[in-house]
Amino acid sequence: MDRESIRALQAPVRDRYKADPASAWTPVGARADFADDGITCTVATAAGPVRAGLHPATGGDGSDVCSGDMLMEALLACAGVTMRSVATAMQLDLGDVQLSAQSHFDARGTLGMDRSVDVGVGPVTVTATVTGDVDDVALERLARSTERYCVVGQSLREPATVVVRRAAR
Repeated sequence: MDRESIRALQAPVRDRYKADPASAWTPVGARADFADDGITCTVATAAGPVRAGLHPATGGDGSDVCSGDMLMEALLACAGVTMRSVATAMQLDLGDVQLSAQSHFDARGTLGMDRSVDVGVGPVTVTATVTGDVDDVALERLARSTERYCVVGQSLREPATVVVRRAAR
């Protein structure tokens, strides 16, 4: 896809959001169940069900997906689509691109061992390995724009309020 194609693709929604800003509020969501045994939760994804379980650092055996890794995967999906969109708008030929995301969490927090220990991941680093012949100034601008416009990345930076509630029966 080239810059003109993505502009044409997005023009109708941009026009709608300019005319009616409230229409830009877009729902996102996910569904899961406890259908499987053990301390697991099976999440319905577009690629099929994914069973998450305890991380080995919290007593798991490593046979289930870790939700922290799923968080990094969601970040990479969003950052990758954002980066590719911005690179297209900037008319950059990135060549082959490989992305990775890394973070850490202190397992004592989620195990409830010490209330002074935060629950959650620490700083996250997204690394892009780019084979294209792109100068450092353009790559820096691409990185800043990716950080700025990636919804998942911004949600990690400025966390949303999370409420766990019981559904009506």
